[in-house]
Amino acid sequence: MTTSLETRSLLDELRSFDKGGFFDLGHPLLNRIAGSFVKAAGIGAIKGVAREGTKSRRSSTDISAKNNKKNPFPYLRGETNRKSLEAMVKSTGKESLQWGLAAGLYSGITYGLQEARGAHDWKNSAVAGALTGMTVALTCEKPCQEHVLQCAITGAALSTAANLLTGWQKRKSRFLL
Repeated sequence: MTTSLETRSLLDELRSFDKGGFFDLGHPLLNRIAGSFVKAAGIGAIKGVAREGTKSRRSSTDISAKNNKKNPFPYLRGETNRKSLEAMVKSTGKESLQWGLAAGLYSGITYGLQEARGAHDWKNSAVAGALTGMTVALTCEKPCQEHVLQCAITGAALSTAANLLTGWQKRKSRFLL
């Protein structure tokens, strides 16, 4: 299907992303990392805006009464002033960066391990999940050894489970057909 740029619809543009991705940086590893980063960062930004939007709907007394722990963004108190907006942008940016970092790193590690080992299996997912979990834990304000270890174990467990369930689902669909 060849259409000129002027007659392509938004739906055609979105379909083209499934074929080649967002980027062509000259190497599949770079393309995969950049594409995963951008997609996950967008999700992180939406999550951050939604979370901060719900905070702004509550009054400042509700926030301080419900959250006894220290607020990392003290100017977000349900107000609609410049400091509140700046804090929301900072929070959303941090959330986007964390999500993008996690997705890009995981995608890059799984691709690298697949190319190095010649196999795409649960072992690649476990290593990538553990390294990604550790990296995300290190982006916290005060990472401790216990938190980094917990995040590594959680990342490895989640990615391994996802890999095994995906493989199981593929095997199941082959038997049904």
